[in-house]
Amino acid sequence: MRNDLGFKRIATEEAFATKDLIRAYRELLARKGSSDIGFNSLMGYYLTNPSERTRAVSERLQDLGTRRIDDMNATGIHMQILSVTSPGVQIFDAATGTALARATNDELAAAIAAHPARFAGLAAIAPQDPRAAAAELERGVQKLGLKGAIVNSHTQGEYLDDPKFWDIFAAAEALDVPVYIHPNTPPNDMIKPFMARGLDGAVFGFAVETGLHALRLVVSGVFDKFPGLRIGLGHLGEGLPYWLFRIDFMHGASVRSGRYASQPKLERKASEYLRENFFYTTSGMAWTPPIRYVQDVMGMDRLLYAMDYPYQFVPEEVNVTDELAISYENLKAFYQTNAERIFKL
Repeated sequence: MRNDLGFKRIATEEAFATKDLIRAYRELLARKGSSDIGFNSLMGYYLTNPSERTRAVSERLQDLGTRRIDDMNATGIHMQILSVTSPGVQIFDAATGTALARATNDELAAAIAAHPARFAGLAAIAPQDPRAAAAELERGVQKLGLKGAIVNSHTQGEYLDDPKFWDIFAAAEALDVPVYIHPNTPPNDMIKPFMARGLDGAVFGFAVETGLHALRLVVSGVFDKFPGLRIGLGHLGEGLPYWLFRIDFMHGASVRSGRYASQPKLERKASEYLRENFFYTTSGMAWTPPIRYVQDVMGMDRLLYAMDYPYQFVPEEVNVTDELAISYENLKAFYQTNAERIFKL
């Protein structure tokens, strides 16, 4: 790890959870209050399995002080942009989710105020009540100084391309802040083939589910309605940058055929929205070939560094990105100035 780069390393997809949120998860699991197969499996594992890894992840998630900052120092990370861990508040009923979002954002803002040079954050929202979610995003940005919204992909099987959720996008565009779409386990009508081979989580199911969400936004016409909307995706774009050519070819053919009434004609090619309305982070993907591919295909100004702390906490991984064969200016943009521009740090 180099300490002489001359700029900051800003990690842009770093998870946390409040103790109240963890308690709410435990209570929901204990009373079998959720029918979500993925939540019951994944969060049940992390909160009830006594392995060294799950204990360490759970403890680190809930620390917004000394331990987290010590880990950042050991890794050479100057700042984390914090976002509530999946599934956030989206697993609860609307009233509970909205209340938990507000309390979580208050606690996040207090942690940032205590360590303003080390932390920034994204507002938790509960799309279960879209108007309340939009209002909480506005409060988070204008009153608490948060830098955008975190949405942990589907909300009880529903996706943000449904116009009933578009108050959230209207608020984000008006506030000029991004919405970061973080993975969630696939919903019940999608998860069973993944579960059968243990592929439902970060190994593959996360990327498939979240990539689907992002592509639904594109083909629904969201960005024609909200041209200033900016969406963040982690894990080098959840696979979508590799599909641009085929997405354009097949989506264009499908729209021309009129096969699906749910596919409006777009003002631009699908790939143009993915290049111009999205940004991407490297969370969990410290591997040079795909990093360079996304930089080349999506643009140097579209890719930001992230670690995916604490789920993929590997202190030495910054060596991979420190050694990218790109100019000093582009490395600085990747680590620092792209994040400063997008999140208005």
